[in-house]
Amino acid sequence: MANLSPMMQQYFQIKEQYPNTLLFFRLGDFYEMFFDDAKTASRELELTLTGRDCGQEERAPMCGVPFHSAETYIARLVAKGYKVAICEQMEDPALAKGLVKRDIVRVITPGTVLESSMLDETKNNFICSLCAEENRAGICFADISTGELHATTLEGTELEEQLKNELSRYSPREILINPAALAYKALPPFIKERLSASLELLEDDAFEKDVCTTLVLEQFQKNDLEELDLRESPLVVCAIGALLRYLKQTQRTGLERMTQIELYSGAQFMRLDLNARRNLELLETMRNKEKRGSLLWVLDKTRTAMGKRLIRVWIEQPLLSPAQISRRQNAVEELTEDAILRDSLAEQLTGIHDLERLLSRIVYGSANGRELRSLSSAAAKLPGLKALLRESKSALLSGIHQDIDPLEDIQDLIDRAIVDDPPFSIRDGGMIRPGYSEELDLLKGDMSDGKGIIAQIEAKERERTGIPKLKVGYNRVFGYYIEISNSYKEQAPAEYIRKQTLTNCERFITPELKELEGRILGAHDRSVQLEHQLFDEVRKTVAAQLNRVQQTAQAVAKLDVLLSFAQVSVKNDYTRPVVNLDGKIVLKESRHPVIEALLDAPFVPNDVQLDKDENRVAIITGPNMAGKSTYMRQIALIAVMAQIGCFVPAAHAELGIVDSIFTRVGASDDLASGQSTFMVEMTEVAEIIRNATDKSLLILDEIGRGTSTYDGMSIARAVLEFVADKKTLGAKALFATHYHELTALEEQLSGVKNYNIAVKKRGDDITFLRRIVRGGADDSFGIEVAKLAGVPNKVVTRAKQILAELEGGQEVSMPKRRGRKPASEQEDVQLALIPPNETEVMERLRALDVNTLTPIECMNTLFELSRLAH
Repeated sequence: MANLSPMMQQYFQIKEQYPNTLLFFRLGDFYEMFFDDAKTASRELELTLTGRDCGQEERAPMCGVPFHSAETYIARLVAKGYKVAICEQMEDPALAKGLVKRDIVRVITPGTVLESSMLDETKNNFICSLCAEENRAGICFADISTGELHATTLEGTELEEQLKNELSRYSPREILINPAALAYKALPPFIKERLSASLELLEDDAFEKDVCTTLVLEQFQKNDLEELDLRESPLVVCAIGALLRYLKQTQRTGLERMTQIELYSGAQFMRLDLNARRNLELLETMRNKEKRGSLLWVLDKTRTAMGKRLIRVWIEQPLLSPAQISRRQNAVEELTEDAILRDSLAEQLTGIHDLERLLSRIVYGSANGRELRSLSSAAAKLPGLKALLRESKSALLSGIHQDIDPLEDIQDLIDRAIVDDPPFSIRDGGMIRPGYSEELDLLKGDMSDGKGIIAQIEAKERERTGIPKLKVGYNRVFGYYIEISNSYKEQAPAEYIRKQTLTNCERFITPELKELEGRILGAHDRSVQLEHQLFDEVRKTVAAQLNRVQQTAQAVAKLDVLLSFAQVSVKNDYTRPVVNLDGKIVLKESRHPVIEALLDAPFVPNDVQLDKDENRVAIITGPNMAGKSTYMRQIALIAVMAQIGCFVPAAHAELGIVDSIFTRVGASDDLASGQSTFMVEMTEVAEIIRNATDKSLLILDEIGRGTSTYDGMSIARAVLEFVADKKTLGAKALFATHYHELTALEEQLSGVKNYNIAVKKRGDDITFLRRIVRGGADDSFGIEVAKLAGVPNKVVTRAKQILAELEGGQEVSMPKRRGRKPASEQEDVQLALIPPNETEVMERLRALDVNTLTPIECMNTLFELSRLAH
């Protein structure tokens, strides 16, 4: 250190305080990085690595980025999991005496991003804090870009699984844990591999109860934990306290954005574990992780960023209270019945900027002029929005009307203070509108009209003194002066102060001229400084209205989601479901909301009858590709839609509250953890049996197929018996299987009913009718499905031969191998003029009896023929 230059010593002093970050060190117009940081940044950002003299023999490795475009580079580093410490110059280098003072203004981590360019406006950016002990944990999730803070206590012998489900539901970008949480060994790999989140292990003292209690009470301005309903939640207090401490260290300012804690519990929302959310494709598809093809894709017609975030939350948190569901349904129904209101609200919501995140940047002091203008333009829409809801009849819409604050005073202040098109940077001035500040207008007048003022003074002094050749001049030594030739110097007024004598003239100064000089020469710097001061005052004035803006943003988000539900319900012909606590699921002509939206052809609807008595378990048999999984998933999705307050795709719907949905759909080897398909399947089944209740809905698809036939069938039957029996579980369940032997359970177990997918068979050809009908399937149609899927005829024919031998109790014979005939015995080979697939099309057409086909059979057959023809 002794040999380092003063600036490099300053660098290392700051770097020592933030060892696990990349230090962006401000030097003029650049953020520079040195030594290991420079090497890392050079590699990750593909920057040229250079060097800088540092007082030692070897130059310090260095690379840098321009400060005005730093966000792009920071975003790339944060996306890779790095933390970036921003070190700014704390004084004007031109005015600094000696080394410029520098300090860290903020540390940007994956969970503390505020910049809009680094955030997805449709998703929250959560940071999580977890304080665990044996069989108990406090966990909280904060989005500092919106001011949200959610917290809960988890407990039980399966705490690790609960933690995984909770973490996957919020998908935080960064997770803080205490050392005791490492006892849950599967948690760190789950966080890094499944969530791709940054994991930070904090010391125990960060979670110390007394310190955390003090931090929480200070943050929320309370005297006692009782006021926050946290007296009985010590681990939650520790989790929130550790998070606040971490945010104070990284953000330095702006924590006043978080004003309340939303405590929640599993009793408020339907339980949807990681498998259920993935298998039902609520927010994204399993295969491509895309929004298109998910339930969110169907329901999301929101127009604001706040609405887009809220609809994701609602879909993942279906309600359990019929009264709360009914409040949402009443609002949706009112909107569905008034097309003019729907269109007017949609138009008014369009163009409302992200109030929540704009407000956060304003509170944190990082908002620029353009963001204040965005807030103003959003506020301009609010009076019209509020007026449209004035006559609302439903309680929820009336409440939204009350909660929307027009923010007219904020809009007026911004419109008076900030120009229409402010510059991106607040450092260079040009933000404040003329007329807002008399002092600033005077300074800008001096800047723009300096020469004119000098000419006016010169003319005025000539007239006053009678000296015709009096001149006002300027040089860098003396500044502005009055010059009088020797022939007139005796006429100089007494108040003129002699400054310089030249051969042919005298130069004077006056108090007025020196004052003007100070005004003109310092006008630019002072105007920039004053603009920054005025802008900061406006920003702080707006920030002080935090609660009003936040309340309005939340109201706009709710309205946006309800309107989206209404528009989708009208467009797709959805029905308001009757939601109660009777445990029944009765659907008439129900459809799959996503597949219906993806299909060009009409969707074949089906009825559903499930209850807690004679129709608890439906065993569904039928061939693959016929629609069993679609049918089961659509019932689960309709339950989710009903309990988030949306209308559903059915002609009539009655749904008893479902407290949880569990799915066992498909499986693949989990090679990373050394688990086979069957092991994964049995692990999921075990979790379902342990956690399901008689109010749950179970979607069980092909249980037991991952092992031998008899083992698989035995397991499947045992699971069915356990689920169906009221003494052990008695849950509503849909059970798809290829084990036809299980259909005998209808006669042996109460509450079990058989269903199958209707299939039309003609010879070797089958047509799926997509209808669910009572009774078990007569046949598996496996070979016919193979043919339908395009398996070669030779293979299909051989499969039929093997099946016939097996069914007859015979040993499977080996196929006969025909040797190649001698050339003399070979038959003449005639080249086919018609390709084989076209021959097959012709044969299928000849075999068709059009008079016996139903309309859906016609469509399916035409589809198959078209596929074969291509």
